[in-house]
Amino acid sequence: MSKFNVTSFNSQAFGAYINTIPQVNKNELIKSRALSVNSEIKRIFASQTGTAYAVLPMYGLLGGDALNYDGGTTITADTTNTYERGVVVVGRAKAWLEQDFAEDITGGAGFMDNVAGQVAEYFDGVDQDILLAVLEGIFNMTDDEGVSFADYHTLDISETDDGCCGATTLNTAVQKAGGNNKSKYTICIMHSAVATNLENLNMLEYLKYTDKEGVQRSLNIGTWNGRTVLVDDSMPVEENSDGESIYTTYILGKGAFDYADVGVNVPYEIYRDPFTNGGQETFIARSRKCFAPYGISYIKANQESLSPTNSELSDGSNWEIVNDGMDEKTYIDHKAIPICRIISKG
Repeated sequence: MSKFNVTSFNSQAFGAYINTIPQVNKNELIKSRALSVNSEIKRIFASQTGTAYAVLPMYGLLGGDALNYDGGTTITADTTNTYERGVVVVGRAKAWLEQDFAEDITGGAGFMDNVAGQVAEYFDGVDQDILLAVLEGIFNMTDDEGVSFADYHTLDISETDDGCCGATTLNTAVQKAGGNNKSKYTICIMHSAVATNLENLNMLEYLKYTDKEGVQRSLNIGTWNGRTVLVDDSMPVEENSDGESIYTTYILGKGAFDYADVGVNVPYEIYRDPFTNGGQETFIARSRKCFAPYGISYIKANQESLSPTNSELSDGSNWEIVNDGMDEKTYIDHKAIPICRIISKG
């Protein structure tokens, strides 16, 4: 694009241009099926002007003991539970400014082209920070059912003799969380220190591709026990009392998150100020998206505005396991929630 200004800027064309730039983190999550695009969530928010929070029905499974069909036993009927699941839209915005003079003295460096080349990756990082905040929040749930979920869906080996991931770690973690549903887990997201430890044990293999010159290269995507591995140093790292680094690895399954890009009225725009600093342009970007963990409800217990901050998303009091909303709550089976974590020294 040759020129962006207040009169010629086309936000739709600019958006299409941005979407041609690879968005590695989110794309790999979607391809792994951990993020499931949910058109129903998008439709609900799009059809309710100004809505930022919704409670959706979630239907229970059939149950009850089968009766003996012998010609004499009366057939009785059971009902299925209807559960309630709260989902929230997260809005984020950012602006970047460039002075006309800066363009002049650099011979037209192309501020807007530079923005276009980086804004997609920038919002990939924003989305990942939101996902990490949500994951932190659901493992910080404060009610009894939430605490039980965190216990079953966490394998903490950091205090064992070695404290590092080994040959049986992943299989043990997903079985503890999902039981016979462990095959639903498809993707691991880990810190490079954990990945390096697995490499040293010859348990991590990186996928390869062949470039246009015919040279085979490694991707930053591997496999561990058949699960896709994404290596990302934004994964949580803490220090224990001995000063050792403790890493959190997340393992997600098919449909772990429902995802919807709810959209905004003006996603991109340019504001031109011809006076300040001799003239300057500000590029503004906005997004509204929903990341809803399967089987876990956002209950909005501690949220000050219409969009939760990452701090509020990581607040365990804002989350609970999906239930029927009755005084004596009935919860869905935690094994149906394909989200777990490993805590280790590497």
